[in-house]
Amino acid sequence: MVEEGAPQEGVDIIRPVERAVIVGVQLPGRTSAEVDASLDELTSLLDTAGAVVVERVVQRRDAPDSATFIGRGKVAELKDLAAALDADAVVFDDDLAPAQQRALEEGIRQKVLDRTIVILDIFAQHATSREGKAQVELAQLTYLLPRLRGWGTALSRQAGGRVAGGGGMGGRGPGETQLEVDRRRIMRRMTKLRRDLKDFAQIRATKSAERDRNRVRVAAIVGYTNAGKSSLLNRVTGAEVLVEDKLFATLDPTVRQLDLQDGSDVVLTDTVGFVQKLPHGLVEAFKSTLEETAKADLLIHVVDASHPEAEAHIVAVREVLEEIGADQVPEQIVLNKIDQADQATVDALSRRLQIELGAEPVAVSAQTGEGVDDLIERIQLRLPGRRVRVTANVPYARAELVALAHRRGNVVKEVHDDTGTELVVDLDVRAARELRPYLLDDPFADEPEAWERD
Repeated sequence: MVEEGAPQEGVDIIRPVERAVIVGVQLPGRTSAEVDASLDELTSLLDTAGAVVVERVVQRRDAPDSATFIGRGKVAELKDLAAALDADAVVFDDDLAPAQQRALEEGIRQKVLDRTIVILDIFAQHATSREGKAQVELAQLTYLLPRLRGWGTALSRQAGGRVAGGGGMGGRGPGETQLEVDRRRIMRRMTKLRRDLKDFAQIRATKSAERDRNRVRVAAIVGYTNAGKSSLLNRVTGAEVLVEDKLFATLDPTVRQLDLQDGSDVVLTDTVGFVQKLPHGLVEAFKSTLEETAKADLLIHVVDASHPEAEAHIVAVREVLEEIGADQVPEQIVLNKIDQADQATVDALSRRLQIELGAEPVAVSAQTGEGVDDLIERIQLRLPGRRVRVTANVPYARAELVALAHRRGNVVKEVHDDTGTELVVDLDVRAARELRPYLLDDPFADEPEAWERD
């Protein structure tokens, strides 16, 4: 029996939080700086959700405690701390198993949440379209289902018939717990949401097929949350997308047309921002929307150049892109917010990205407009015209051609040997012409193509 006044979970699992104590666990392989940065982000998430962080607690452990994640001694410490600070919740920076969450609530005598439910709550606040709301609700219910449990006599089993000592017909109780009723109701709702999302996906597939028939080129804007994606979309297209200095301020995708300098155009799509430890259930719920990113001709990866964890943000975004199958789409990294960053810091970040990723970033400020014309020109260069797949062996003395292949095309294979770099790459034909002296199989050898005479 749970004591009087204990937190009760049910279908209203997401309850308002005003004052929170946040908890991080430093496991082997994680530095103190990484833990602090993650807790800083959790603080921003709670601020966006409408809560105030009154204290943070960090514990070093070799491994999470199977029962309480942090160990019983720390549980007792958190109980006293939450009471002293008048906190109404303790929020963990890591995912908690349902049993761990239950044990922690019983030990701390306060509401216990994890990073996942905070993110889900923010998404619920910011979803505006029918599809966005359905995706978020599905993720919430997926999170909630294993956490349902009964409390006290109100949810006790109502046995019927002779088991209940009744007189048979007419004396039979409901025969199931309220918990089972809630679980069945949630599962029915999840089934309907999945069916609705399939319908939304079909509509999107129809629109995508129409774009393919009309040869509409698409560039998807991706990036860490609060990197300035919406601000950049507004700057380059004149859109009026909501911009706030909060995480996940915009959630539903926005589509705008950008007219390029050569007279052509491209459709820009602004996607949901990513974070480290993005809940897997949320990725699954949004997968149908995010998979549109994998069909784009170009990814515009926006990075907050002023953020001290910019490189970690790039890694987090790329992990999600790989999960949704978009890691093979050509990528243009954009270092945004250079008006807020030290120039030496931006230059150093740009050099590291060139060396480590073979990327050639563009530095811009969506706020002031600096570098935006260079970005539009780069988008125009990197968008495909007619593309061909070629195989080339590029000598090391011509390393700039390898960089060209990464910048202008989609490198399928890259092998380094004694003679140079062997590349298999999908390129627009103008870029292929520059690689032609080193092509192993020249598809244009028989007669000049029209593109060669341009």
